[in-house]
Amino acid sequence: MQGYETMMKTPELLLIGAVVVAGAVAVFARPRVEAKAVVAAEIPKDAKTMVIGGGCFWCVEAIYEELKGVLLVESGYAGGAKPNPTYAEVCTGTTGHAEVVKLTYDPKEVSAEDLLRIFFTTHNPTTLNRQGNDVGTQYRSVVFYEDEAQKALAKKIIAEVTAEKIWKDPIVTSLEPLKNYSRAEDYHQDYFAKYERASEIERMGMNGGYCAAIIQPKVIKFRQKYADKLRKTG
Repeated sequence: MQGYETMMKTPELLLIGAVVVAGAVAVFARPRVEAKAVVAAEIPKDAKTMVIGGGCFWCVEAIYEELKGVLLVESGYAGGAKPNPTYAEVCTGTTGHAEVVKLTYDPKEVSAEDLLRIFFTTHNPTTLNRQGNDVGTQYRSVVFYEDEAQKALAKKIIAEVTAEKIWKDPIVTSLEPLKNYSRAEDYHQDYFAKYERASEIERMGMNGGYCAAIIQPKVIKFRQKYADKLRKTG
C-alpha cells in the first residue's frame, strides 16, 4: 500500500490491470455481491481453510469475497516469530510476518485447486518481496500450508502455471508452514467493500487513491475473467 505511481509497469497488470478512465467503471463494474455474514454454526463440517499472501491484503481479500463457495475471507498476518503483531509492527518489514488472507471455503462448491489457480493469476508471483510499489517481506507471495497435502497441492499448481507460461519470469512464491496467524485489526476487514459502498466524502477519509488506482482495476478484470465463478447478484 506504499504507492501507485508506477502501477501499470508490472507484468501482473498486463493480465489483471486496466487504466480506469472516466465512465469506464460503470461499463465494466459488476454490482458488488455482499459477503454473507456467516456464523460458526453455518459453516459446514467439511469446510476447509487456506492462508495465502500476495501483497496488500486489501487486494487479495477483494478478489475472493465474491467467489462461490468461499464462506469467509479474513485479512490477517502470518509467518513471523511474534504472535498477534500490530499493523504498525508488520509494516516495518522486520517481524517476518506477511499480510495474508485466510479463506474458509466449502470444497463441494469450490476446489482448493481453483483457489490457487486464481491466486497465481491475480497477483504477480514472480517478484520477490514486492507487488508493484509495495515492497518488503510483508508483501511476499506466499502460501502458508497447513499440512503436507496442501504443500504438495501448491507445488502442483505452481508447476501447472509455469508450464502454461503465464508469466515470463520464474515463480518465486514461498511455501511456508503456517505459524502465528492472527486476524488483522477490524478496520482492515472488507476494506474495498467498504470503499465501494462509501460516498465520495467518506472516501476522502479512506485510502481512496490506492483503492481506485490499484484494487479497483484488479477487481474489475477479475469479475470479467471469472464471471462464471462468482456468486449471483440480486
